[in-house]
Amino acid sequence: MSDGILARGPLTATPDNEGVDAAVAAARRVIAALLHAGNGSAAEMTDVAARLTEVAQHLEEHAPSREERLVDMWAGEGVTRHDPVTGPENAIAPPLPLRGLPDGSIVGTATLGLPYQGPPGCVHGGVSALLLDHTLGVANAWAGVSGMTGTLTLRYHRPTPLFVELTVRARQVSVDGRKIRTTGEILAGDEVCVSADGLFIDKHLPRPR
Repeated sequence: MSDGILARGPLTATPDNEGVDAAVAAARRVIAALLHAGNGSAAEMTDVAARLTEVAQHLEEHAPSREERLVDMWAGEGVTRHDPVTGPENAIAPPLPLRGLPDGSIVGTATLGLPYQGPPGCVHGGVSALLLDHTLGVANAWAGVSGMTGTLTLRYHRPTPLFVELTVRARQVSVDGRKIRTTGEILAGDEVCVSADGLFIDKHLPRPR
């Protein structure tokens, strides 16, 4: 144990493919830059579109089949490299790296920009739900009993700001047969912006008769 982190194995994948990591970082820059560019001139944006289309066509032409890619995505260190929250190989992921703490909770930080905007200057409520659903699920895996989301109840306490470091944390609260209860929250500084209460169902246990 060091710096309050338990050594049970990684909760999120870490970048380990220099070429892919660089390409994904570039794609994230493009997504953000397109939003920041706003209403560029028609000629300029047409040229940008042509260059991006050329890159997309190159990638599509050299991609394996969908079936092969799905198998490859789920191979590796036991944590997904492609999910839309923590995946280092997914350009729409912030990403949000998560780590486990000695008290059984997990925590991570991320700063969200314009690609995640809902109300002006604030994170889209659906994005907050995505972050929390994933983080609660990882908290279950960290606790040792996991399942699929049954219900996810959110309370939006205040707008979640963009361009500010956010803390996302979660912990498993109880396990009752197949039912797993997990809670979490998103904070900006010391203020809770969104809290979540999740009911997860353990698919490995038989259904009660």
